[in-house]
Amino acid sequence: MATVRNLKIKTSTCKRIVKDLRSYEEEVEREAAKTADMKEKGADPYDLKQQENVLAESRMMIPDCRKRLESALADLKATLAELEESNEKLGPEFDDAQATTTDIENLLQTEVA
Repeated sequence: MATVRNLKIKTSTCKRIVKDLRSYEEEVEREAAKTADMKEKGADPYDLKQQENVLAESRMMIPDCRKRLESALADLKATLAELEESNEKLGPEFDDAQATTTDIENLLQTEVA
């Protein structure tokens, strides 16, 4: 049985994962710029290799984070549907969850396109 408490938890989970995803994307941009700068300056090959490994690890986190976001979004949608069926769709928590769902769907669509 879905409750408003579960809805709040799942909404917060989705918001946190979106923050994580944005953070990883920013990290990739920073690390890519740092790697390019090191290549430009002719850094030590070992240091450059280590920096490329850091960049690769950061890039690997983005698909994982997207999968977690899609899973969390599916859970949130299921909870929303369950609450709609039981006519418990009143309150700011429900509106916040619907807005979060819409925002995440738009985010995922823009990333695919």
